[in-house]
Amino acid sequence: MQGRHTPRAVLFDLDDTLFDHAQASRAALTRVHGLHEAFARWPFEEFERAHARVLEELHVQVLSGARTVDDAREERFRRLFAESASPATADRVRTTAVTYREAYVASRRPVEGALAVLAALRPRVRIGIVSNNLLEEQQGKIRYCGFESYLDALVVSEAVGTAKPDPAIFAHALDALDCRADEAVMIGDSWTADVEGAQAAGIRAIWFNRARRAAPRSARDVIEIVTLVPVDGVMRAVFEADSPSDLGTDLSCASA
Repeated sequence: MQGRHTPRAVLFDLDDTLFDHAQASRAALTRVHGLHEAFARWPFEEFERAHARVLEELHVQVLSGARTVDDAREERFRRLFAESASPATADRVRTTAVTYREAYVASRRPVEGALAVLAALRPRVRIGIVSNNLLEEQQGKIRYCGFESYLDALVVSEAVGTAKPDPAIFAHALDALDCRADEAVMIGDSWTADVEGAQAAGIRAIWFNRARRAAPRSARDVIEIVTLVPVDGVMRAVFEADSPSDLGTDLSCASA
């Protein structure tokens, strides 16, 4: 087989594709939610949604260099205290931010099946990670989860000065892997950043829809996988399928 049927490289997003950010964040939020009456008055799901919204707003500022990650974390909880109608002192905000971070770090783990997928791909392709985040933060997750020995390239937005969905960050990854766009596959959980970004760079994309979100209308020709287990389903999506219909009724993959 030729062309995209036999990719020479597979690119992955990191957070919520290989690294289980959602699980670590939920564990950390559960810890701080129970610490303060102001937070505990919120149903946890509402608190989690508010946290995600504020985190996304501030993450943009971190990536642009306008805030440090520690400052952004404190500002995140300062805003959440204010939204709960219980403004907090600087010390209380700082302590809450530290508690969240400690709980997050203690809860780090790979997405189920991630290590097995990397091990199965390693003999056949070069492997890269393309991530919108801070380099040191992502390096720490990769080391902790044991991904390092499987990777040929790590491309992080802070280091290269551009972020997904800009095709330029994918070009950096292709250069690092000595690979053309039509020889690569991108797997990630964000439709905008990972799927549309990869497609704009000429790279075939596979949507890792673990959260089982509703598919966009433009998803007709995009392969969707909802789990990395078993490995065989992922390998078929990478090496054998051009479209969702090629995967038949495999339960690990769903037509988008």
